[in-house]
Amino acid sequence: MRTVGWVHVRDGRLLTVRSTGKDRFFMPGGKVEHGESDAEALVREIREELGVLLDPATVRPGFVAEAPGHGLGGRLVRMHCMEAEPRPGSPEPAPSAEIAELAWLTPADAGRVPPAGRIVLDRLADVLVG
Repeated sequence: MRTVGWVHVRDGRLLTVRSTGKDRFFMPGGKVEHGESDAEALVREIREELGVLLDPATVRPGFVAEAPGHGLGGRLVRMHCMEAEPRPGSPEPAPSAEIAELAWLTPADAGRVPPAGRIVLDRLADVLVG
């Protein structure tokens, strides 16, 4: 399954979300819809999940985290991790109806994320505290 994830680091911590009814924190983002580019999917998913308006001109590809999806019966997830800046005046990240809570994590929190999230925390260890 192809997904996109927003790499958003602030004060040495990575922004993650926990969906309603889930027990793990995930990168904000989601599935790429048919006919949609990765950048378009990222902008749409972040607006839907967090109310943040990303500037499409700032979307930068980062790396791919590939691992079995949490709760997907071993199905492989390929998460295309990307950076992007919010548009000037965009709201701060806030949970939508589908998001139960936000958390700013460090590598010390690896037990709170699924396998793909651990890959992301490992890849970003040099810019994250803890």
